Amino acid sequence: MTQLLGCDFSSSPSKRKPIVLAWGTSQGGRVQLQKIERADSLDAFSGCLAYESAWTGAFDMPFGLPRELVETLGWPTDWRTCIAHYAGLNRAEIRHQFAAFCAARPVGGKFAHRATDIPAKSSPSMKWVNPPVAFMLHAGVPRLLTVGAYLPGLHSPNEVTARVALEAYPGLLAREVLGQRSYKSDDKAKQTPDRLIARKDLLLALELGRTRLGLRLKLSHAQHDALVEDASGDTLDATLCLLQAAWAQQQHAAGAPLYGLPTDMDSLEGWIVSA
Repeated sequence: MTQLLGCDFSSSPSKRKPIVLAWGTSQGGRVQLQKIERADSLDAFSGCLAYESAWTGAFDMPFGLPRELVETLGWPTDWRTCIAHYAGLNRAEIRHQFAAFCAARPVGGKFAHRATDIPAKSSPSMKWVNPPVAFMLHAGVPRLLTVGAYLPGLHSPNEVTARVALEAYPGLLAREVLGQRSYKSDDKAKQTPDRLIARKDLLLALELGRTRLGLRLKLSHAQHDALVEDASGDTLDATLCLLQAAWAQQQHAAGAPLYGLPTDMDSLEGWIVSA
């Protein structure tokens, strides 16, 4: 049975705000959450990925930049070469180049978007603040490559690998259930009873399989309570990503060539699984 992984990623993890990994398995349309793991550094994150020899994982980070941005900056348009170039920059250099790109554009259209951002309603992957997804890509994707992960639709691994990484977005699945209701906040003043109720409602829908993924989440009572009580939503987001990983693995088992990603996706930009 394939080991599944959902990851709520942080580009600057710490003991206060670690990277959260939800490990599980799937069988017969039921996704079993096995354990929650936390990594308080990027090196610890790499260690978690390297410990398991085989997994299909869904990671809440962008895997690519908008083609429009890459071409305007004159960067390589081959994905692997572009990522290597990007990884060679520091965050100040990234911020400077992206800010200059935005400054030359009209109000209301400052950021370039990827094709997947439209159906997923996700933040542009070049955004460096609120949330800093550009830095998440910068910190996370090179580490996925270092552990030998295969990123479907973006590159062919140098050798056969049993580690498969997909771009996920927990908000895509959460919105399907909750609409615009908020279920989380890192700000303690905003960790309200309404958000607590929203987390309970979201978990109930996931346990009953009431999403278009057609999967039912299986939890112990202790796991259910822990997900509800985490007002930051980080463990719940990792679990949402776990469900997206399970859906992708299901598509792969059914013969989908790219784990359910569109076969005509832009091989520079990437695509959010199930979008």
